[in-house]
Amino acid sequence: MKMHGSQLRASGDPYFAHPIQVAGILTDYKLDTATIVTALLHDVVEDTSATRDDIAGMFGEEVAVLVEGVTKLSRLELQAEHTRQAENLRKFILAISRDVRVLLVKLADRLHNMRTLQYVKPEKRERISRETLEVYAPLGRSIGIHSIASELEELAFTHLNPTAKTAIERRLEALKLEHGRAIEGVAGEVERVLSEAGLTANVYGRQKTPYSIWRKLQRKSVGFSSLSDIYGFRVIVEAEDDCYRALGVIHREWPMVPERFKDFISTPKSNNYRSLHTTVVGPRGLRIEMQIRTEEMDRIAEDGVAAHWRYKNKSYGFDREAMEQGGGRDPLQNLRHLVQVIEHGEGGEDWVEHAKLEMYLDQVFVFTPKGQLVTLPRGGMPLDFAYAVHTEVGDTAVGVKVNGELKPMRTPLQNGDVIEIIRGSKREVPADWRSLTVTGRARSAIRRHIRTSEREEFIKLGRVALDQTLGRVEKSLADVSLKPVLELLAVANDEDLFEGLGRGRLSPTTAAEILFPALKGRLKAGPEKQRIEGDKARLFVRGGGLTPGVTVHFGQCCTPVPGDRIVGILEPESGLTVHTIDCQTLAAFADDDSVWHDLQWTPQAETDAVAAARIRATIRNAPGVLGQVTTLIGEAGGNIINLSMAHRQQDFFDVDVDVEVEDAKHATMIMAALRANPSVDSVERARGE
Repeated sequence: MKMHGSQLRASGDPYFAHPIQVAGILTDYKLDTATIVTALLHDVVEDTSATRDDIAGMFGEEVAVLVEGVTKLSRLELQAEHTRQAENLRKFILAISRDVRVLLVKLADRLHNMRTLQYVKPEKRERISRETLEVYAPLGRSIGIHSIASELEELAFTHLNPTAKTAIERRLEALKLEHGRAIEGVAGEVERVLSEAGLTANVYGRQKTPYSIWRKLQRKSVGFSSLSDIYGFRVIVEAEDDCYRALGVIHREWPMVPERFKDFISTPKSNNYRSLHTTVVGPRGLRIEMQIRTEEMDRIAEDGVAAHWRYKNKSYGFDREAMEQGGGRDPLQNLRHLVQVIEHGEGGEDWVEHAKLEMYLDQVFVFTPKGQLVTLPRGGMPLDFAYAVHTEVGDTAVGVKVNGELKPMRTPLQNGDVIEIIRGSKREVPADWRSLTVTGRARSAIRRHIRTSEREEFIKLGRVALDQTLGRVEKSLADVSLKPVLELLAVANDEDLFEGLGRGRLSPTTAAEILFPALKGRLKAGPEKQRIEGDKARLFVRGGGLTPGVTVHFGQCCTPVPGDRIVGILEPESGLTVHTIDCQTLAAFADDDSVWHDLQWTPQAETDAVAAARIRATIRNAPGVLGQVTTLIGEAGGNIINLSMAHRQQDFFDVDVDVEVEDAKHATMIMAALRANPSVDSVERARGE
């Protein structure tokens, strides 16, 4: 109070009310003294004249370290520029992975801010709500604090999509009117049935929150009426054995719904959640979900890592031993998974996506042939399993056996599957294998591996580009030392220079002019190249079908360029159309041999022409990304003559770019430069889809 003085919040309340409320939230979880003191002091270093040394002197080093951790996170939040988001999130995860109490204070801080969000400006409100939904709520769930995570989700949902929330609440009210009395009687009936079997149990109903219903409707693409667990019941029994006895009694009394039983007691979730889940056709024909657990399991389900703070040896703190005896696991295990994603990832934006994947997804439990349990996200595939076991296993995977049978690599894994990865001798990961994964860890490792293996290709491309540039003025790489270029361009060695040239980050013209200053201006000049288009088409292709009077034109479906393998299709109305050999539109002529004509490029096309190649890229929907793409194309020597966007979504959109290139190799070099940008998800030549 002394340090915050007369500072006010956006609501007009004294500022010191905020840290008191944050501390109050954490006292509900009965955390240790250092955490509560940190909650009270979490803003003083950031917002007042107090220093870290002041905190250490008055409250001890432990509190000072925690306050410093929370202060760093607060400063990261203030750097809201999009370009810094990835780095901020990376530092954030690393900070909280060292001491989970920093995250607990931050979650309580965010919860109180969300409760009073109506007082801030609408644009700021939306940014904070989205950050809450994408970062804080998933982090809360990752350490099992469902009570805070659930409230954060509901508050953020209220600000981000009030229309959807209102619609769901109205539908829930209608269901309550329709089934209200029946629902009220279920708890008593279940208690009676269990009591007659000699089991003491407390049964109470719960209604799913609007946001959890919204997510399920999106994920399953089903209607509201198809959701079986809008109403659920918790059955709290005295001991773990009673959970299984209660399950047997309930299944004998009411028929279970197939494939709706889950045992999270024998295989706990990675955030230590333990419970039995089943759905039955219960009293009065209602489909109801039941969660059967002990009091301790219920407390951990709500409070997660915070449930394990207790007195031991006359001191109060986190009791790891009690947690492990109760079948729990390291509460920071999930955060360490994210740390591994950070270590594997290269591009920042790319990493953010992988981290969100790692935080968001539900779980499936599978086993190695030796019986070791591996937890994967729902929808996980064999490559996700391979990378979860070890990066080396993922990099050398060539096939998989699921329950002893050979299966395709795109097989979604099911609970209880036994997975055996078949490994090859070489570390070769096809680029399209990223589509066979759902975990951030696997995608990040595959991308890193592909970039490493691509390096040699880029080095070759860069060496050729520089040699060709020097060749225009009768110079050669063999005649020179690259040391002046390395020094002026601040590049470590020859290979890094060639890689930069190959990726299009550095210009071969610039490098050549550094080596031979007298050549400045001469390297850009060259023979005037002709554009491959219209009535000039006959100058550039030769072969069968080019009879006098037949018009020749290039297919816009696949935009052939010199160096592509080409074929001609002769049609009475349109003349001879030149296609690339892999153009998908050729399938329509597969049954008619008479229209096909072999074609080749003329020497003139290969030396004196430029052609438009259509490049299709899927890029991140974010400010500045399209500018990065066009800049990369220009730096790689491509001239954009047309650009169109399609399939624009919240996260990604497709862009078709017509680029003038010298030949197919030039187009490949441009695409390689684009793939090196972390904001570009995929790049390919248009092939007539």
